[in-house]
Amino acid sequence: MPENLTIEAYTGLVGQVIGHSGWITVDQKMIDGFCDVTGDYQFIHNDPKRAKDDTPFGGTIAHGFLTLSLITQMYKDHVARLEGHEMIINYGLEGVRFLTPVPCGAHIRGQFTLKNLTKRREGQYLAENQVQVAIKGHDKPAMIGTWLTLLVAGDL
Repeated sequence: MPENLTIEAYTGLVGQVIGHSGWITVDQKMIDGFCDVTGDYQFIHNDPKRAKDDTPFGGTIAHGFLTLSLITQMYKDHVARLEGHEMIINYGLEGVRFLTPVPCGAHIRGQFTLKNLTKRREGQYLAENQVQVAIKGHDKPAMIGTWLTLLVAGDL
């Protein structure tokens, strides 16, 4: 688990990489589960034979939104936290792009760069993190974007 940093130390990280996640294996079971949750049963995700025969992907690929949703898992155990801020609220996303399909069986991980940290009010800071999701063995990332999170100490 990453350490908790004071506001001064955290502010000093603006412009720097603040964490890399471990590798996450995106397997067919995970992809099928995402199909079940979202109702997106497009064959490129859940029909390995047809995806191999009828697409340039060579097999099934993860949903872009599955890749996006995994940034929470990537962040939670690998990025330093602001001291005293127990609640991290998803505030939105900016500029999300899916650049490379994630093939079934691939290993992905996130890199987080703190672009900005703005005090909203006492005990609340808005963090802007540039997120890049890499695919092991690929030069081009699977996804890039900016994730906004509200770091909250105490009551909203």
